[in-house]
Amino acid sequence: MSNTATSINETTVMKAIALCHKEWLKPEEAQIYTNLKRTQLARKCEEYGIYKNRNGYYKRSELDKILSGAPTNIEEKTKGIKL
Repeated sequence: MSNTATSINETTVMKAIALCHKEWLKPEEAQIYTNLKRTQLARKCEEYGIYKNRNGYYKRSELDKILSGAPTNIEEKTKGIKL
């Protein structure tokens, strides 16, 4: 492996670690953080009621809801409904 490839890999790892410590993530960073593609992230954010702020950033602590597997807003609201 060349020095260039090694430095690119190290840079990528450093960026990935930095994502875990940022409070606000750009949409591209949110995709990396959640390991979801654009449409999957949009669908999950809608299910969990997660929205971007005015500047277009996602709050990392809200994205953690997706990663934790917590019930979605829809599931929480429909818990008490009996058919």
